[in-house]
Amino acid sequence: MRSLVIRRTCLAASATALALLVTACGGSSDDDGEKGGAGKTAQAEKSASAAPAAAKPLSAAELEKAALTQADVKSGKVTKVPAKDEVAQDKVTADKAACTPLAQLQLGSYLGKPAAVVKREWKGDPKKPAANASDEEKFLAGVDVPQVLVTLASYEDGGAEQVMKDLNAAVTSCAGGYTYSAAGEKTKSLKVTKTDAPQGGDEALAVTSTVDAEDGVKAPAKGVVVRKGATVAYFPAVNFAAAATGKDFAFPTEIVDAQLGKLK
Repeated sequence: MRSLVIRRTCLAASATALALLVTACGGSSDDDGEKGGAGKTAQAEKSASAAPAAAKPLSAAELEKAALTQADVKSGKVTKVPAKDEVAQDKVTADKAACTPLAQLQLGSYLGKPAAVVKREWKGDPKKPAANASDEEKFLAGVDVPQVLVTLASYEDGGAEQVMKDLNAAVTSCAGGYTYSAAGEKTKSLKVTKTDAPQGGDEALAVTSTVDAEDGVKAPAKGVVVRKGATVAYFPAVNFAAAATGKDFAFPTEIVDAQLGKLK
């Protein structure tokens, strides 16, 4: 039985690959002449002055300063993600092009062409098994740990807003499921649903994907994406015990709160 659990867990680990969101203008008649033109010019100038300035994308150094650290969390461990452990964006594909943004999120990548990117991983503390626990129960307790890959990406020219549009559109288009792959390994997502999004950003999206794992197990994989100005924070999360058994797990919202609190 234990070997089956291990195989399921390894499959889920590779599947989710942690390393696992017009202004309308009226016309005027020709009889208005210069008066109409001046009026529209004044109105345009007023609107331009009232419009908020576009957020400036953070530099790589600024993202590093804003990235989650061990001192920012009350439990678990925060580590940097080596470049060799990152899932390359161009290696992530989906059978439906519209679903690629969701695949990129779930596999720990990012969308679009950010100006700068930094990554951190947070791993929660394992649970202690009961004194009379079986070998399988001890194993599951050891891997009953939420893990979150935190990616901060800054974008120019409205790229952050486009990321959220693409993700929201993907959830709508791919709610009934899709197949995605990375490095030749295919995984089937049976369904995608929106859940309660966190507060603290300009836009936010939370999703849960049900992954078709081994031996009929339907494993949950979760993701949160938050835009704050020109920065998008990605938070894909897995729990290997949940991946092995199909049981749900609680998304560690405290990690999102801690990271958003550092973003300006």
